[in-house]
Parts: sequence; structure tokens; C-alpha cells
Amino acid sequence: MCKIIKRGVLSGLLCLILFLTWGCTKNEESSVLEDQNISSQLVYESSMELSYASEFRVDYYQGGYALISVSDGNRYFVLPEGEEVPEDLDADVQVLRKPFTNIYMVATAVMDMFYELDALDHIRLSSQKKEGWCNADVGQKMEEGQILYAGKYNMPDYELILSESCSLAIENNMITHSPEVIEKMKSFHIPVFIDLSSYEKHPLGRVEWVKVYGLLLGKEEEAKAIFDRQCEIVDQIRDEASSGKTVAFFYITSNQMVSVRNSNDYVPKMIEIAGGRYIFENLGDEDSRRSSMTMQTEEFYGKAKDADYIVYNSTIDGELERVSELLDKEPMLKDFKAVQNGNVWCTTQNLYQESMSIGGMIEDFHRMLSDDPDMQKDMTYIYRLK
Repeated sequence: MCKIIKRGVLSGLLCLILFLTWGCTKNEESSVLEDQNISSQLVYESSMELSYASEFRVDYYQGGYALISVSDGNRYFVLPEGEEVPEDLDADVQVLRKPFTNIYMVATAVMDMFYELDALDHIRLSSQKKEGWCNADVGQKMEEGQILYAGKYNMPDYELILSESCSLAIENNMITHSPEVIEKMKSFHIPVFIDLSSYEKHPLGRVEWVKVYGLLLGKEEEAKAIFDRQCEIVDQIRDEASSGKTVAFFYITSNQMVSVRNSNDYVPKMIEIAGGRYIFENLGDEDSRRSSMTMQTEEFYGKAKDADYIVYNSTIDGELERVSELLDKEPMLKDFKAVQNGNVWCTTQNLYQESMSIGGMIEDFHRMLSDDPDMQKDMTYIYRLK
């Protein structure tokens, strides 16, 4: 009797385990299918192959349709030219209709992606004035009136945007602080795409967002080739042995604080790939999307005084020429090992705007760390202060 009961209990437990396992598996599959089946009229085909990016995914459907899903919860349905929107498309999905002309470009990192894709002609409106762009071609187009200034992201010139028949606004995440602008754009039937490439933890993840814009512009093969070229540069550098040398990357704020990158940010990752070691370990919340933090000069002194190299981030307050200019900003830096050894470097202003040159940026860090004068000639994104 006892054996029968035990056998029955064991059989029941086994069935329960199998049921729960099957149930979990089915739920996981259903979750994936729910993401893909946004309309009964669409047939899922495949998903975009991604190597580093984790903030977006792309699903393809029969008929040339595609769905871009972004980590902030936004979903964008890419509609081929001449096609109709499926009647039962999920209500929360924003429709992006090809072709895209007279784009209002707010996300500065994306401008470089359009430049590399040879697609600047798709952009008619800019949230930056001519002097705000490091790219000479963009500046020239603005000077010639081919690209017009249409106001800042939070104060766009709606009248101009409407008169130019804008088909798409490409924003960065700052627009979420001005939700009324998003609603106003939508009321004019202008879709708003929010770029989150800056949230990618890996440098090449940022570059891989070019595939999103390749999809929108019908240049997917070109986008893949651009991404692959950057990967090749990084792979060549990564194969070389690490120098083990430490690097501090920072700038002095207007209130005499020091702004440094969090340890999980892409700049420390670039330094690591280049063969160095970011001086600040375990700085910042791993789960936070904040890329930087500020600290008192005394705290910075205690942690970065013995760094082999210091690199000043000039993108906020302009490029420097001499070490003395940096010491004028913060005299305590004179005691730093890097200052005493002549290893004080500065970034160029185009460091962040040229988002598609991550490989070149890493290569420059690698050359800096080499201490080889020949390798340090003709660097593009960082230079030694005199």
C-alpha cells in the first residue's frame, strides 16, 4: 500500500514538473510570438542579425514590412512605399512610411550615420545651427541652405517643419523631457523616432545602430559594410597584448567639480579594447543608463593622481593647447603622475559627433598607449597637450 502511494506521489510530482516545464517553455515562445505578431495580416520571416547592439531589434515580415523594437518600449512599423497599414496593427505601434524625405535631425550621433550612408540629402532640417556641427559637409549644406535650422529639440519651429513637408523627426532621448513636443509632432502626423544608440554599453553597439537607418533608407547592405569595417579595425587592435597602463578621462565643470565616465560606459570600454585600463573601477550603478558622474576634486585627486595618462574631454568647454591651460582650470593636477611625465592628452571637438568612427577612436587610444612617437603622429580624435 505504502509503495503504491509513494509511486503515485512520485508520478504526480513528475507530471507536475513536466507540466510546469512545458508551460514555461510555451510562455517563453508565446512572448516571442507576441512581439512578432503585431497584426494578423503579417507573416513573420526573420530577425536582423546583431553582434553588439542590445537596445533594439528588427523583425522582418513578408512583403518588405519590418518592425523596429527599442528598449524604451517604443515600436516602429516600417511601411514600404505604396503599401497600406494593416487594419489590425497594434495601436501602440508607430508607423514610419517610406520614403523618408525632409527629415528633421535632432540626434547628433545619427547625422554621422547618414553621412556615412551617403544620405545627407534626406535631411532638410536640423536642431543645430551650422557652427554646432563638426562635419564640414553638414556645415556647408547649412550655409548653402540645403539644410535649414529648425529650432532646438524642445522648441522646434513647427511652422517651418510643416512648410517643408517633414516626414520624420529623429530625436535623442532628451525629447522625453519635452513630451509636449512629441504630441505636437504626432498631431501634425509627423512620426518621432527616438534614437537610443548612446545607451549601448559596447562601443560597437553604438555603431551597429547604423543598421536601423540603413533599413529606413533602403541601404541595409551599405550599413552592414560600414559596421563590418569598424569591427575589423577593433578586432586588429584587440588581438594585441594589453599595455596595462591606466587612463583617467574627465573634464572640469563650471562649478569646479570633476565629471568622469561611469565604469560601464563605452569610453572606458574603448580604453580597455585599446589595451589600457580605466582608472576608475566599479564606478557608477551597473544598471543605470547614466554615462557619467561628478565628484569633488579631492576625490578625483585621490583616485586618479597615479594614472599613467590623463585625457581631458574637450567636447563641453572647448579644446586646449597647453598643459598650463588645464592647470589654470584645476591647479591640483600639477601633482599628477601623468602631468609630471608629459602624458596629458585632450580630445578633439568631434569625438562624439563622429559616431561611426569608433574604430578610429579606439585606434587613437591604442597609439597613445604605445608611447611610440611614430605611431602617435597624425592622430584624429586625441592629441598631446604641449
